[in-house]
Amino acid sequence: MRFSVVETGYDQRQVDSCLDELGIRLVRLAARAESAAGAGREWDQIREDATHLCDFLRRRTAVVDGEAAAGTAAEREAAMLLAQARSELEAAREEARQVREQAYAEAVRARRDFEAALLARRRREARVDEILRGDVVSPDTPTAAAGLPTGGAAERSAA
Repeated sequence: MRFSVVETGYDQRQVDSCLDELGIRLVRLAARAESAAGAGREWDQIREDATHLCDFLRRRTAVVDGEAAAGTAAEREAAMLLAQARSELEAAREEARQVREQAYAEAVRARRDFEAALLARRRREARVDEILRGDVVSPDTPTAAAGLPTGGAAERSAA
């Protein structure tokens, strides 16, 4: 007899039905054995049927135990694969977190550098605007006139 495999073993109703049927056969055999106590040939047939049924039950029990052991091995392997997958998932999440943090830190640095460069440009632009409007240039500001040799035309005209 074959049983349908379900999530947690075999279909319990099918197994129970099979055991009930075997129980009925055994009861019938016992009744036949009692009624035919004197008949040798029928007794031998009953004994063979009983032996056959006992062997059948032993084989089914061995098959069920073997399949249960195989199921247990498969469950262990599935549990190991699941644990490995979870471990890999956790490692991937950690790597993604590190990449995200690094990208965020680089973006913050890039923004600060950009804002600093923009501020320096605005300051140079404001200084250029001051000079072009003719505002007073502080004496310590380097200019092109600072590079003239001393004793130039302005000093000669004053002399």
